[in-house]
Amino acid sequence: MSIGTPENKPPRLVSDIGGTHARFALSTSVDDIREVSVVKVADYSSIEDAIKDYLRRIGNPVIEHAAIGIANPIVGDHVKMTNFQWEFSIDATRVACGFQTLHFINDFTALALALPHLPQHELRAVGNGQAVAGTPLGVVGPGTGLGVSALIPTSQGWIPLAAEGGHVSFAPTDDLELALWHEARAEFGHVSMERLVSGSGLQFIYHTLCQRAGIQAHDYSAPDISRRAIANTCEHCREALDAFCAILGTAASNLALMLGARGGIYIGGGIVPRLGDYFFDSPFRGRFNDKGRFSDYLAAIPVFVISSENPALAGAAAYLDSCINE
Repeated sequence: MSIGTPENKPPRLVSDIGGTHARFALSTSVDDIREVSVVKVADYSSIEDAIKDYLRRIGNPVIEHAAIGIANPIVGDHVKMTNFQWEFSIDATRVACGFQTLHFINDFTALALALPHLPQHELRAVGNGQAVAGTPLGVVGPGTGLGVSALIPTSQGWIPLAAEGGHVSFAPTDDLELALWHEARAEFGHVSMERLVSGSGLQFIYHTLCQRAGIQAHDYSAPDISRRAIANTCEHCREALDAFCAILGTAASNLALMLGARGGIYIGGGIVPRLGDYFFDSPFRGRFNDKGRFSDYLAAIPVFVISSENPALAGAAAYLDSCINE
């Protein structure tokens, strides 16, 4: 993400809020993202407190316009987060913070809006494929949950989708995934992709594998499992991470087929960019291509891991640019 020159424009607030972390920054345009701060949402009793604390820590600048990407559907003024306890009114928050305008969009809608602005050196290709101009772009990423969005090309520019594709039903493709489905079905009822392709999903896969092997699972966090898998010091951690990446491959290829996303699939979120070289040798791309009669179609679609530090902030800034310049 590039840092531009403010040129005396008044700053705007941009933010990216997930189920674990909240990121705040000031922006005058999509090319000017500064004063970035990352905090834990659990440290604040409300979103209003988090916003006010950020602004206080940077000297209480006067803010008139703000855009916040949040890991939640936005279907009206009332927001109740799926993966955290915050619940609030958008307009009441705007008034309490003294903003003229306050926009909330889905966090992966913000990430999708950032895609045209990400430099090539912050995108790493997974396998082969060549982007086709003028076709949709898809974005998917596991973290606390599983985010999904897309950019659709039009004669007026890109249109982002506000989607909740992480909650589509999980469909197993082999015996292991069938066993995972049975265990998840017994525990949760409906088995969404997010139940398996997320931080808690990786833990669930690991615990299920240990149970099937008749051994006691350790109380590992998702990062613990990933570290042991990458170091190859725990067989069940490695098997769990391999299964996680394979299922993500299915989710990503399903998205590519549904969208006709021949412009590329982009992988974001808090987990995959931290897996390093392992991910590029994982079962992900093989599963992505494994679509029977459409395997050649999928093999021709490029996939990129986003390595930008805070890409959704650029997307929130792009959203504000479009609103203010209308």
